[in-house]
Amino acid sequence: MRSTALVMGGALLILMGLALAQGGGTFRDGLQTSLRQLLGFLPVLVIAVMLAGFAETLLPRRLVQDLLSDSAGLKGLALAWFAGIITPGGSIVGLPIIAGLYRVGVGTAVLMTYATSLATLSILRLPLEAGFYGWKLTALRVGVSLGLPFVAGGLTMLVLRLTD
Repeated sequence: MRSTALVMGGALLILMGLALAQGGGTFRDGLQTSLRQLLGFLPVLVIAVMLAGFAETLLPRRLVQDLLSDSAGLKGLALAWFAGIITPGGSIVGLPIIAGLYRVGVGTAVLMTYATSLATLSILRLPLEAGFYGWKLTALRVGVSLGLPFVAGGLTMLVLRLTD
């Protein structure tokens, strides 16, 4: 996380320098836009991180062992697939959840299945997609994506077995 912050901070400094060099109020406009976006985004981020923290704290260890470990097999992958579909908020909610679940021992293949399902099958984005490019293309995209989370989880299991 620290190296990511350093890289992003460096990119920010470069963009700020470019805005200063451009002049004409560009730097001020950039700060105002950034602050407006931060204020709109901050409540969701705080809620997502707190949600992940409570989920991490409350998740029973037995449940993790029985349903969410890599040894749970297809049962764990199916649960992760479904959870990714119904998680509201996309990555901003899902990524802190993944981090918290990883810390409590949820299996790597289960997490990869969840992450892929979240990225490709989120039910909340269907109306938005359909609004942009129609239900036909949306249905096709969803149809060809339904199995991708299982492929990601299965490949993760394979890679983990080959590298152990």
